[in-house]
Amino acid sequence: MAKLEVQHLNKTYGRTIVPVKDMSFTVDDGEFLTLVGPSGCGKSTTLRMVAGLEQPTSGRVMIGEKDVTHVGAGDRNIAMVFQSYALYPHMTVYDNMASGLKLRNMSTAAIQDRVADATRVLGLNDLLNRKPAKLSGGQRQRVALGRALVRRPDVFLLDEPLSNLDALLREQVRADLKQIFDAQSTPVVYVTHDQTEAMTLSTKVAVLHEGNVQQLDSPRNIYDRPANRFVAGFIGSPQMNLFHLSCEGNAAVLGNSRLRLPDRFAPPPEAVLGIRPEHVRIARPEDTETLEGKVFLVEHLGMSNLLSIQVKDSDLRVRALLPSDQTWSDEITLALPSQHRHWFHVQTGDRFPDAVPSRVS
Repeated sequence: MAKLEVQHLNKTYGRTIVPVKDMSFTVDDGEFLTLVGPSGCGKSTTLRMVAGLEQPTSGRVMIGEKDVTHVGAGDRNIAMVFQSYALYPHMTVYDNMASGLKLRNMSTAAIQDRVADATRVLGLNDLLNRKPAKLSGGQRQRVALGRALVRRPDVFLLDEPLSNLDALLREQVRADLKQIFDAQSTPVVYVTHDQTEAMTLSTKVAVLHEGNVQQLDSPRNIYDRPANRFVAGFIGSPQMNLFHLSCEGNAAVLGNSRLRLPDRFAPPPEAVLGIRPEHVRIARPEDTETLEGKVFLVEHLGMSNLLSIQVKDSDLRVRALLPSDQTWSDEITLALPSQHRHWFHVQTGDRFPDAVPSRVS
């Protein structure tokens, strides 16, 4: 097995277009790294440079101890699964999966053994004699994945492989991918704009924005402790509430409420408060910091209801995700639990040091 290292990778087009800026990360054996971000953030360009399909302007790509920055894609021993299945329409499932091995002049017995191993894992045993036109979208994606698995590469690269599937099938194939790669010991780099895929499949996630890594961490840490305002707003569905607030002394002003700032940083003149809708709740008698508002929109999501609330004495709106069996009135009082608040610098967007604030007296 061989780990993948990307060292200070840059890519520029002309003098002004810079899709990738100083990209660095390491993927060890058995790790699954997802590059996630909005369109144009540089994730697919990074993957193509790792694959050898594009040359970086500067930086290095290492597989194991070997510098492969200027090695051709065919000589890197990587396997790539694309958004398009790219199956040969005139070939059977077996021949599609075996095609790359035949080009390597492997023996028929060795090819049969590798294809058998992959089809057993992917549940394709009954489909080996079919051609792609006779397969469903999910089955075609499994064949494309099987073609990569039989190569037994040093690194797997997957570029939005589920984006062509409908929602139900995407969920099923995502679960299959999770099981397949949990059983592998090969580094995986996966590109997607879908944060659900990023959070459920990965051991590590890199959130990208404008060519830069905003945060590289475990899915849990990225969700619980976003490094900056961009990560906070991008990760999570429904999206985190973010409020640009003025501060008075040691408290931020939100409508008719004053919310105590953490004690670890000097009170700024302004701050951005973030709190996820699932952490906003209806106030209890013991809550001393509460927020009054009026419900103007309810979205029924099955197990929960998403309420949009106009904050009293403010033009700000807050969204709260409440259990479907919970009742409320149009005039509502909310609590924003201090342990679930996130504070960010207005100018830099960076996260303030964590602290559990004391209550305003």
